[in-house]
Amino acid sequence: MAIRLPSRLVFHKYQGLGNDFILVDNRHQPQPCLTPEEAAALCNRRFGVGADGVIFLLPGQEGADFSMRLFNSDGSEAEMCGNGIRCLARFLQDLGIPSRDGAYQIHTLAGRIVPRVRPDGLVTVDMGIPRLLAGQIPTTLARPEEKVMRQPLQVAGREWQVTAVSMGNPHCVVFLEGGGSLEELELEKVGPLFEHHPAFPERTNTEFVQVLSPSYLRLRVWERGAGATLACGTGACAALVAAVLEERAEPQATVELPGGHLEVRWDLETQHVWMTGPALPVFSGTTAPEEVLGSQAQQEKS
Repeated sequence: MAIRLPSRLVFHKYQGLGNDFILVDNRHQPQPCLTPEEAAALCNRRFGVGADGVIFLLPGQEGADFSMRLFNSDGSEAEMCGNGIRCLARFLQDLGIPSRDGAYQIHTLAGRIVPRVRPDGLVTVDMGIPRLLAGQIPTTLARPEEKVMRQPLQVAGREWQVTAVSMGNPHCVVFLEGGGSLEELELEKVGPLFEHHPAFPERTNTEFVQVLSPSYLRLRVWERGAGATLACGTGACAALVAAVLEERAEPQATVELPGGHLEVRWDLETQHVWMTGPALPVFSGTTAPEEVLGSQAQQEKS
């Protein structure tokens, strides 16, 4: 078990398609052992360890085996993360913790998520049922009881057609049409404008999608609280759900992200979304969060 001694922390770095996380074995107490500010400092790629977020493995709640909390690289907290939950499942396996009937029951702020580490090392996750009503996402683009499909949204001086989906966290899905390409997209410019748009009171993740065939999607992601990342598991799931709703794709497809591929399936009978992809350890180490935070603060003042 990772134990934080006076200002020392044992951590483990994992990545899923290049979406990387600092994992902390936090089973000794019910609350994260780092503050949001310390987590953000550790995520800094020049003054800290470097990551898209910090994931804490906590004692279980509400009948689940374990709980998961995630602080993004800006210190905000995410309800859930698809790549992160795969990394957490692999971390549990690497710790030698047996699963229940082949799967781990994980309590998250988005509800219970069930990942299963397969014999080939890939992780399949039952991501639950997508939430499609405006009030569930949440967004003001439609009435609370209505779906948000192909709604106009003014961003960066132009009108975009968007579909909104919640996978326990909010997503705004944009299908690029009319000759637009992912390569030409100025993600660093438009991403923050979508994330902080007043139509999304809790901010939003944004997926820009090209449908190459009914069973193959390409996308780039601007993640709420983390910016441009190489992959987003909940984003891949939201993109497929939106594509099915708009009759652009079949309910099972390969989703290509900058960091690699995920297989996503929306079971229309049960409404559950299933995601399969890799999760790999990178390295382990010890660090002093207070020193990292102090070093970063000193640099910002200079």
